[in-house]
Amino acid sequence: MKIEVILTPAELPALARRDLRDAVCVVFDVLRATSTFVTALQNGAKAVVPVSEIAEALAWRQKQPDVLLGGERDGVKIRAAQTGGVDFNLGNSPREYTPEMVRGKTIVSTTTNGTRALRACAGAKTVLAASFLNLTATVDFIKKLRPNQVVPVCAGTHENPALEDVLAAGALCEMLLTGADAPEISDSAEIARATYAQAKSDLAAAVGRSENARRLLGIPELRDDVSFCLQRDRYPLVVNSAADGAAFVSVV
Repeated sequence: MKIEVILTPAELPALARRDLRDAVCVVFDVLRATSTFVTALQNGAKAVVPVSEIAEALAWRQKQPDVLLGGERDGVKIRAAQTGGVDFNLGNSPREYTPEMVRGKTIVSTTTNGTRALRACAGAKTVLAASFLNLTATVDFIKKLRPNQVVPVCAGTHENPALEDVLAAGALCEMLLTGADAPEISDSAEIARATYAQAKSDLAAAVGRSENARRLLGIPELRDDVSFCLQRDRYPLVVNSAADGAAFVSVV
């Protein structure tokens, strides 16, 4: 097994062109898209469908009026002024995705960077959406698969790396490195692992200095998302791409 981390969104176009047929891609958008996907599916959502544009989400609603629309632009829920008249049901806060709200529902979600990262992995044998919330379950699933390649993908912020995603990818690398069959790691994986090793004694403080955390902490109704998303192993499920590749579903 070889591990290579995609540290920045600038690497996504090249990733999309690679032969990933023997790879497991693990997408991290800790603040907050993949944390929200994991929470929604844990709380009973049927599936989460990531789309790139607001117009794509609205087209889903036209075809399937019972879907819930979720997502954000600039961190906040998409409103009627951005869609031509339709308020989205949900933003991108995992705390909104309660069992009462999402149970049995398909959620169509559009976010700034998370969707883009997931789309870049479309050619992979397996695509997982992961976060600190389900990290151990994700690692255990990967170990059972024993893939030739593991590619943690950091969704980032615009074209820049996001510290919280690099830390989560580093934590995954550290966990995969334990055991008799230690994988081969690239320099990018070592960068992520070393970054996490330095920060893990006070992860909240490290993440609190990140760009995305500072922005969320400055919005009173969203500030609690930061601590929520840093909870380790709150949920025992894996979030995997469905057979059609369009949606993500839970694997318990």
